Amino acid sequence: MTDSEAGARPRSAARGAEAVLRHLFDAAVDSARPARCIPGWLPPAPTGRTVVIGAGKAAAAMAQAVEAHWSGPLSGLVITRHGHVVPCRRIEVAEAGHPVPDRAGLCATERMLDAVRGLTADDLVICLISGGASALLAAPPPGVSLEDEQRLARDLLRSGATIAEMNCVRKHVSTVRGGRLAAAAAPARVVTLIISDVPGDDPSTVGSGPTMADPTTREDAMAVLARYGLAAPASIVRWLADPASETPKPGTLDDGECHLIATPQKAIEAAAAAAHDLGYAPLILGSAIEGEAREIAKLHAGIALQVRQHGQPLPAPCILLSGGETTVTVSGSGRGGRNAEFLLALAIELDGASATYALAADTDGIDGTEDNAGAVIGPDILQRAHALGLQGRESLVRNDAYSFFERTGNLVVTGATMTNVNDFRAILIERPQIQGGPRA
Repeated sequence: MTDSEAGARPRSAARGAEAVLRHLFDAAVDSARPARCIPGWLPPAPTGRTVVIGAGKAAAAMAQAVEAHWSGPLSGLVITRHGHVVPCRRIEVAEAGHPVPDRAGLCATERMLDAVRGLTADDLVICLISGGASALLAAPPPGVSLEDEQRLARDLLRSGATIAEMNCVRKHVSTVRGGRLAAAAAPARVVTLIISDVPGDDPSTVGSGPTMADPTTREDAMAVLARYGLAAPASIVRWLADPASETPKPGTLDDGECHLIATPQKAIEAAAAAAHDLGYAPLILGSAIEGEAREIAKLHAGIALQVRQHGQPLPAPCILLSGGETTVTVSGSGRGGRNAEFLLALAIELDGASATYALAADTDGIDGTEDNAGAVIGPDILQRAHALGLQGRESLVRNDAYSFFERTGNLVVTGATMTNVNDFRAILIERPQIQGGPRA
């Protein structure tokens, strides 16, 4: 077998299974698109001004949806990741760096603060928040440089900390996150519309809760740094030791109205309905699963093998669905996000289990910092990789799942989806068949 033959796309059965998995992923993403979610949640127009602000990977698409369904005067500014812009006519869209803050985000955040200063109780602020807002809202506190915040962001991303832990720190090293944006907009009425990308859907965690009172403390933030052995820049250590770093707490801040307009659970339910329509029994394992990607892969593999071998907790043909946000503690020098790492670990645990396929992808279209949303695997993935000179376990040790799936041709590339309801995972288990492909 030549390298080109080994790296070719899977056989017809696998292609059919991949098409089913991609259909489920698309159903999950479509359920969370701003054009579908925004209209039913818009508040009544105020007697004064309406200012739209916000940040996140879906911010531009959310702003566009507001414009399409708002007939009165409208102005404002939202910040989105580079490459996630959609055209708006009345709301300015700024692009900035993610997942590490940059100077563009710093400038845009200051202009956003200017947009809400001096408002009155007759005015309305519509705040549009989605995943990614933490990095895009760059506003280091006094004495902390942008470079120091960038170093902190990189260290947190590599540490294995959960999104809630990372955002606890981010909220306390900022002049806009953790409720401070709502404080800046007072006394205007604030209505926050959120597309959640965090396990548990805590509004104060999504995007580091810029308009939400913060229940965490600066002591909690310092504990996160200690827990993961992170040596923060001296300027950040000094700031966290200062009582001024404390965020507005529940009962001390009027954070207005808040609505979760799209969540991981709703997205997984949309995928489950699509699976049912295709004749597969869906089983939702959870929409808020956290933990190391390779450990979560072992758990999923165990359930899949129980189905494969014993028809429990349900018989094939079925599809196991889950969401949430895994973490990767980076020790190698390879490339790959948490979804690719999950899938590579899953393939190793499944070890070629027959008629078993899986897809894992980030619903925003970007797995970590790469250009893929995730990847897809079938029973022959390790065999094909071996023919290409790749060893799955070695790639996993190097945190090099992207390169592994790039070589085998199994990356899932969608481009920016303009929404973000966290990770999507689906494992399709067919009845073993002697002839023919999977159900479609």
